Amino acid sequence: MTGATGAQTPIRLLQLLSLLQTPREWPGSELSERLGVSRRTVRRDVDRLRDLGYPVQATQGALGGYRLVAGKAMPPLVLDDEEAVAIAVGLRAGAGHAVEGVEEASVRALAKLEQVLPARLRHRVSALQIATMPLTSGDGASIAPETLTVMASAAAGHERLRFSYRAGDGTESRRLTEPYRLVSTGRRWYLVAYDIDREDWRTFRVDRVAEPFATGARFVPRELPKGDAAEFIRQSVWRGQQSYEIDVTFAAPAEFVVARLPSALGTVEPLPEPDAHHCRLRGTVTDSLEWLTVRLAMTDCDFTAHEPPELVDSLRELGNRLTRATGDAGTAT
Repeated sequence: MTGATGAQTPIRLLQLLSLLQTPREWPGSELSERLGVSRRTVRRDVDRLRDLGYPVQATQGALGGYRLVAGKAMPPLVLDDEEAVAIAVGLRAGAGHAVEGVEEASVRALAKLEQVLPARLRHRVSALQIATMPLTSGDGASIAPETLTVMASAAAGHERLRFSYRAGDGTESRRLTEPYRLVSTGRRWYLVAYDIDREDWRTFRVDRVAEPFATGARFVPRELPKGDAAEFIRQSVWRGQQSYEIDVTFAAPAEFVVARLPSALGTVEPLPEPDAHHCRLRGTVTDSLEWLTVRLAMTDCDFTAHEPPELVDSLRELGNRLTRATGDAGTAT
């Protein structure tokens, strides 16, 4: 009997944890009834959860009870089916479109979650992904979330990764790599990896990767020659490209503009009085002027471009083109 009771303890702890993660206070009597144990057993189970790092707070009195509060560390969560599906769908949607702010950490979280999802829940996630169409800005290429999760898992587990790769000129090749880091630039995802066959470090645009799979062969991580992965991307991907120092003033608060532009464009700072409701963007960009022109026009507020002259000319040409288009539309019969 003791063995059977002991075997039920982990299951009961998970049930108790699932209840406590609901944002409310649970009276001991209600927990006792839900779990089918005595209130004394509930108190012991609460102590076990505390020993595992879960910050369970208890209040005394007739209306007292237990609740899970914020702690100093992030203990494991217990999710029901609907919660797991919702989180997986959200992470896949963000990861697949290189959304600003969705960095490698979210891809690692998606990889961990999909690794433990039961087959029936993975099917539900895939069905929802297929049946929905996200509204995106179109700034970056769409990427299959499975591609990112395979790469993230291989990099985290120090496992060699093989994949097909299409270069910028259309050349196809097979690559065997030691994946180091995934890097998001806001518009695109890049993989920094050591190419085994070429015996050198390489960067790969993830939207040009196909059929990635972890080989199972482990490796000892090499030291990246140029600082961190983000700096390596900047030096290798943008080497030799034209860069521009941009200076733009917006007739809107800084928080409004920050929410509408990729952080890679530079720093947005509010202007002092009497222009407190205006802000200024300064930074160095390597994107095409055409893309930058359209991106600035999408901020949904008035702005003035000061530098560089090429950007000013590009904006003027876009304005003239839109004016002509509007004029043609107004005179058509």
